[in-house]
Amino acid sequence: MSTRRTFLKQAAAGSATLTMPTWLAGCASTGTPQAASVTSATPDNPFFSWFGLDDALVRRVMATLTSRGADNADLYFQYRRNNSITMEDGIVSKASSSIDEGVGLRVVVGDQTGYAYTEDLSEAAMNAAAKTASAIAHGSASVAPGALTHRASPHSVYADRVPWSQVGIDRKLPLIQRLEGLAKAKDPAITKVRIWWTDTDDRVLVINQLGHMHTDSRPQSRLWCSVTATKDGETQSGSANLAGRRDIDFYSPEKLETLAQQAADRTMILFDAIRPPAGEMPVVLAAGASGILLHEAVGHGMEADFNRKDVSIYSEMIGRKVAPDFVTIVDSGLEENERGSLNFDDEGNPCEKTLLVRNGILESYLHDTISAKHYGVKPTGSGRRQSFRHAPMPRMRCTYMEDGPHTRDEIIESVQNGIIAETFTNGQVQIGAGDFTFYVKNGWLIEGGKVTAPIRDVNIIGNGPQALKDVTMAASDAALDTGGWTCGKAGQSVPVSQGLPTVLVSKLTVGGA
Repeated sequence: MSTRRTFLKQAAAGSATLTMPTWLAGCASTGTPQAASVTSATPDNPFFSWFGLDDALVRRVMATLTSRGADNADLYFQYRRNNSITMEDGIVSKASSSIDEGVGLRVVVGDQTGYAYTEDLSEAAMNAAAKTASAIAHGSASVAPGALTHRASPHSVYADRVPWSQVGIDRKLPLIQRLEGLAKAKDPAITKVRIWWTDTDDRVLVINQLGHMHTDSRPQSRLWCSVTATKDGETQSGSANLAGRRDIDFYSPEKLETLAQQAADRTMILFDAIRPPAGEMPVVLAAGASGILLHEAVGHGMEADFNRKDVSIYSEMIGRKVAPDFVTIVDSGLEENERGSLNFDDEGNPCEKTLLVRNGILESYLHDTISAKHYGVKPTGSGRRQSFRHAPMPRMRCTYMEDGPHTRDEIIESVQNGIIAETFTNGQVQIGAGDFTFYVKNGWLIEGGKVTAPIRDVNIIGNGPQALKDVTMAASDAALDTGGWTCGKAGQSVPVSQGLPTVLVSKLTVGGA
């Protein structure tokens, strides 16, 4: 059975989407007087200090959760504060703030998984949820929970020197206004500018049945600029954005200038762009944002649950050649300040740099605890979940191809007739077979080994595993895209990053004029 995925670069996340995310506002918490004080600083571990948790209480809840047996069990506490601001034509049209909190309780026995959650962190509510989960997945023997011990992460890949909970609108609004003015001034044809700001202060606490306890503070922010221009009766629009696990100091005057310029350039070039000829031809994937194709058409096929269920085309290909010798594909949780990075995953496993493909050979899948046990390997720190309301599953973090042996100029000079795909807006991927179609917003025509004209409104169609085999050149300019990508799978959305060097795929179908 195959699974079809779609993504929309500027649309709301859905059950099968990779998006430039819209705001996902959480439910405001009630019944917790301490949490209602949103002006106070968020402590590093709010669960013990704010909600009256202690070792004895947590162990009692864990005992209830594992009372009917457990191969694996965990409690996932979360407190998330979201803020967003929208400015249109110099006016703040929307500002919102929300708080979401709760705990997810999971127990695994063999192939059975029981999961329940509650937004009420009282002992009675947590025990009721624990009983529900244990009734779904149960064995024959109870498990005594271990004494709680804090396990520090071996990595620290992001730091919020000033947590977002302590940054007021008085510091954010001047940045938004400055960006709006910079973008509006880029060209007299620009008639509308929209700025969207989001930041998140996310605190998690993961405790497993052994008593191992992991805490993390996960900052996240995004600044998005969209412009609309009208010229000779024609209207075009484009956008650019910056995102990551960053604090406010990241958004420097230089970053704002670059963001405004990118949004304007991507829009204004569309007035001169043409539709290329249609047909099968070489396609050059530009460094950075083209990593979306790697993520969607290849990366999902390497998540272990799809392989464990024989959905993925890569199910029987560990140790086999899937790409040219110069291709190495990585999924890493350790890229500093990147949107998809984590100090540990949502099961409490340390993140790592996982080599999926090494020198063209498929070496590993992405594993959570369940798939790792099935395959007899260690988890790769890839167990992720959208929130405490969801059970974890194998997910990508920062997925990219490492540098190749060529240069960008060499790649372009080798193409007689083809295109460069530079920015993407939407598409579809069938995970089982890997068939895809992607819509290219901005790109370039290559004729006689030279870049000759901008192009727009182009579909590229192909098969992910075959396209990987058809990579004939890769440059030494690998880059992670800095955009605010969000990946959807099985109804869950998580932040991710992806990247690529400039890559030549020898043949893809181009739906042009």
